[in-house]
Amino acid sequence: MYMAELELILAAPRGYCAGVDRAVETVEQALKLTGAPIYVRKQIVHNLHVVADLETRGAIFVDDVSEVPEGATVVFSAHGVAPTVHTGAEQRSLTVIDATCPLVTKVHNEAKRYDQAGYHLLLIGHAEHEEVVGTMGEAPDSMTLVEHADDVASLPEYPADQRLAYLTQTTLSVDETRSIIDALTQRYPWIESPEKGDICYATSNRQAAVKELAKVTELVLVIGSANSSNSCRLVEVARDAGVESYLIEDAAEIDRNWIGDSTKIGITSGASAPERLVLGVIEWFREHSDGITVSELETVHEDVSFQLPRPIRRALALVEVETAIKDI
Repeated sequence: MYMAELELILAAPRGYCAGVDRAVETVEQALKLTGAPIYVRKQIVHNLHVVADLETRGAIFVDDVSEVPEGATVVFSAHGVAPTVHTGAEQRSLTVIDATCPLVTKVHNEAKRYDQAGYHLLLIGHAEHEEVVGTMGEAPDSMTLVEHADDVASLPEYPADQRLAYLTQTTLSVDETRSIIDALTQRYPWIESPEKGDICYATSNRQAAVKELAKVTELVLVIGSANSSNSCRLVEVARDAGVESYLIEDAAEIDRNWIGDSTKIGITSGASAPERLVLGVIEWFREHSDGITVSELETVHEDVSFQLPRPIRRALALVEVETAIKDI
């Protein structure tokens, strides 16, 4: 049975951010330059489709550098790693290509700077998330994790002469993070903040886009993997805005019962979800309805890009020189 004619409204921006694009291209270029296998510590980005695609090309994903053969090449994921991981790679004589998102590296640098200056750090984030694990590894003896605003009341009574600062995971809910920061500043009025906020531009932009999408739709589908923090936050943002929302890995996970009598469906995707998954969802609705119209609701235009890691840039430049010499 076909559904009635539906209006699909796509959030813009959506999907890949600059950090994810850089990380995925890093693995792709490494495979082209050196051939398979290329080892990658953890998922390069939190999306099962991206990981599966790279595996078919010769990428091997491991949980720890101890699983990488000595002397091999390993790529570090976009989420960043603790200094102990770099040490482990060095001990195994691994060639490291660090695909950490530059915005995550910024948080690491802030942690090191504050730690060296004698601060105790309060890191707002989710326990066990790879980005949080990596950031806490920069100052393990002087950092405390804060997950919720309610956690602030149970923090120690730091004396007023204890220098304090907070940092945040880059993929959090903007609104929830603001409530935690408010609780921290109320309890510790002297606490310092980074010069610029740590939540990345893509996280903020996608959440803002979903808020606007929720105003004109009856249901919002978020395409992304369950372990993608920013994708899960998009579902929360949509629901907080008053519309039902579901996280789907791809079109195969759409439940027709969600649609009900809805005629306006919002679609967005997390920062690690490729655009082909959005196209797959559109095609699903085309096949299961009496017809669809597709439009885009743009809230901000993104033009951010990051350079590839230095080892990849150097290798590509060398290939270009060698090609030019052959053509002489």
